[in-house]
Amino acid sequence: MPLTSLPRGYRAVVVGASGGIGAAVADELSSDSRCLELATLSRRDDALDITNEECVAAAAADTADELHLVFCATGGLVIDGFGPEKSLKQIAPDVMMKQFALNAIGPALVLKHFAPKLARSDRSIVAFLSARVGSIGDNRLGGWISYRASKAALNQIVRTASFEVNRTHPRAVIVALHPGTVATKMTADYSTRHRRLDPSESACAMLDVIDRLTPADTGGFFAYDGLPIAW
Repeated sequence: MPLTSLPRGYRAVVVGASGGIGAAVADELSSDSRCLELATLSRRDDALDITNEECVAAAAADTADELHLVFCATGGLVIDGFGPEKSLKQIAPDVMMKQFALNAIGPALVLKHFAPKLARSDRSIVAFLSARVGSIGDNRLGGWISYRASKAALNQIVRTASFEVNRTHPRAVIVALHPGTVATKMTADYSTRHRRLDPSESACAMLDVIDRLTPADTGGFFAYDGLPIAW
């Protein structure tokens, strides 16, 4: 689908492009004739570790200047074989730290090193995969403490950074996105109660959402259907 809100000849980067959602986003952008340049970055293909600042800084240095879209599709629910907790007694500090490193610190580093490369005179977008379970106001079930908290931290990072980026890039939109329950390896064992979206369906929906957002929406948290989500 064409992103008509971005200038013709826009430059885009997808971080986490080897995952189910990231690959689908990259596929959609690669088929957009308006996209002049697309960089895809991932741990699998580029040995990119977003929790390592040197890796992120080097990746940013190798990408084009005047970026119009940065889509960060990284994240993890199961890390080193440990899935989300069902109770307080299952909290493990080392696992929790890894959740925060991957789901919050990594995206913060992406913002730190890629935001300065955004186009100043044109519209630009930075989108991060969050999750509805990272919403504090929408939490009615409990559980999944480390994952929920790490995504809530990501949401705060997005919200806070949006104010700073706006000072130098007033046309920029920085947002967190809930992709829906997507049929990927990450969700295979944890999504039986929800309809699972195909990765391409989720990717198209999220791209449509960000294409319709305005600078007034920067710092927001939106679902793949375009509806805002409570913090």
